[in-house]
Amino acid sequence: MKNKIKNDPVFAFVDIETTGSNFEGDRITEIGIKTLTEDDEIIWESLIDPQTFIPQKIQRLTGITPQMVVGKPTFEEIAWQIKEELEGKIFVAHNARFDYGFIRASFKRMGIDFRPKVLCTVKLSRLLFPDQPRHNLDTIIHLHQLIVSARHRALGDADLLVQFWHVCEKLFGKERLLAAVDELTGNASLPPNINQTLIDAIPDTPGCYIFYGENKAPLYIGKSISMRSRVMGHFQNALSDRKEMKLSLQVHDIEWIETGGELSALILESRLIKERMPSTNIKLRRSKDLCAWRLIEDNSGVQKPILVTHKSLQPGLQENLFGLFYSKREAHGYLAAIAKKYRLCEGLLGLEKLIEGKPCFGYQVKKCDGACIGATSVEIHNLKLKTALDLFKVQTWPFDSAIAIKDGEKMIVLDKWCYLGTASDHEALYALANSGHAEFDLDIYKIIKKALKGSHKDQVTRLSMHEKIDANN
Repeated sequence: MKNKIKNDPVFAFVDIETTGSNFEGDRITEIGIKTLTEDDEIIWESLIDPQTFIPQKIQRLTGITPQMVVGKPTFEEIAWQIKEELEGKIFVAHNARFDYGFIRASFKRMGIDFRPKVLCTVKLSRLLFPDQPRHNLDTIIHLHQLIVSARHRALGDADLLVQFWHVCEKLFGKERLLAAVDELTGNASLPPNINQTLIDAIPDTPGCYIFYGENKAPLYIGKSISMRSRVMGHFQNALSDRKEMKLSLQVHDIEWIETGGELSALILESRLIKERMPSTNIKLRRSKDLCAWRLIEDNSGVQKPILVTHKSLQPGLQENLFGLFYSKREAHGYLAAIAKKYRLCEGLLGLEKLIEGKPCFGYQVKKCDGACIGATSVEIHNLKLKTALDLFKVQTWPFDSAIAIKDGEKMIVLDKWCYLGTASDHEALYALANSGHAEFDLDIYKIIKKALKGSHKDQVTRLSMHEKIDANN
């Protein structure tokens, strides 16, 4: 019989197979649970009828076919058995957010609240083996010579986690291993004014969280795709980071706002910081005084930067805009910096008054190549200026109408780089699209621009009037 430390937690090692990676749209096809008791392992497993199509690539990966799940129970039919198997235990999984997220979403659809303590073996591996370059399950199998019985099947992968646990226990001892669990699950890491009940109530979903100090003064606003984990990260880091320690000691309350996904959280964070002005965030500035440079060619062929101020600035609509600066001072500072870097003439740029026939001051101190007196051609000067400014070209709105970007189960409605709102159905979608002009915000412009180039470029729906008519039919 194995020695057991008093009040040891009970660990349930869990793995699931699914029809895909979306918590809300996809479904579980198999679940395997191995629970470590004092001197034994309790095994529970079941195939599950997902009541939806299993894609071919998933069938090839897992070996689970539609024929195999015919006649098997649905999740709803065995939900209480699953809950009983996991009740009061630490939920252990590899990349735990995936397995836990699916199971929690499945319970949530039934109105069942499921919030166990969760231990991710990816994080455990990183903590105990910091010099190991990778921590995916295949790497762990190889490095620790784990015995594979059924890769990409639920019980087979759950068994690999149990084997990894025993490897860690053998290498580090039970006391060190349980200390690592405490560190990763947040035991004894809470600030003095925050209790575990509040932490347990924070959903481990995308959104923004707000730390408050005394008298409900906002201290810090953050965003995460896993809010509870991120909040606990602040408190755990307080053990070694002075800045986090100072913040943790000031926290008296926490609020949160769930979002559809990471993009919504980024936008919400930017808006909340401007609205509530928390004391420890980097201050974000409003965009009401924005300005930008526009190039206009004069009669002598010189490209002249003309400052477009906020009164006539229309980002997203106007061509040939460069920069977007919060103030005239910032705009002139940027222009002076590129003049210095590319040896441009500050006189031709309008930063210095030129006397006809005489060089600018920069030429006299050997910081200008002399376009002002013909020592270098106007064409070369124009090319160097345009090359420097192109790095900060303001992109015009690439669509002929408002758009919606799918983010989780919701749609973010945007027009001309402005955020109009978030919708859950077609009626709200087109109501927002036709709600009129919103205030341009530079930070949100940067967030959306990056999203359209990367992670969300294939999630765009154009909201034309034709689509509106079709949607109402």
